Amino acid sequence: MEIRRAYKVELDPNQAQRRQLLRHAGAARFAYNWGLARRIGEYRGTGKSSRAMAQHRELNALKKTAFPWMYEVSKCAPQEALRDLDRAFAAFFRRLGLKRQGKLRGPAGFPRFKSRKRGVGSFRLTGKVVVEDTRIRLPRLGWLRLKERRYIPPGAKALSASVSERAGRWFVSVLVEEEIAPEEATGPAVGWTWG
Repeated sequence: MEIRRAYKVELDPNQAQRRQLLRHAGAARFAYNWGLARRIGEYRGTGKSSRAMAQHRELNALKKTAFPWMYEVSKCAPQEALRDLDRAFAAFFRRLGLKRQGKLRGPAGFPRFKSRKRGVGSFRLTGKVVVEDTRIRLPRLGWLRLKERRYIPPGAKALSASVSERAGRWFVSVLVEEEIAPEEATGPAVGWTWG
């Protein structure tokens, strides 16, 4: 049976890698804020707003002229940030529906702009993520050292990696797909029998 599980471990980046991590987090935050501003503007103008993939295509078209610095980071960071924005709006509309039914108290929680004042932020990368005993390879970032050895099980297929910063320390959470064998029950049955 295959299951999905996430493992979080601290990274040990050098100064050049820290700068790259900051660039990726900044690009993800910028894409999220840009997408949110575009959606608000579109909704005020037309009553409808675009979704993540349409916004990603629009942002890619603007990269060459308006945002050439975005070529320094992986394309996954802004793309996944726009998908996060889609999920934030889906959660908002779900809570808004519950509020209208009287099943939710308090605000519905409209998506907010991300600020550097609340922390550097995080970003998610998909694609070719390779995990070894003491290091991890992330798209566009290369090999990064891990603080703990053999924390992520060998042979597990890495699906994505989320990188975040807390108090100057960088962490990676790797979503893996593992094969586990179900254990057979041994011993007597536990519980009541009615007869």
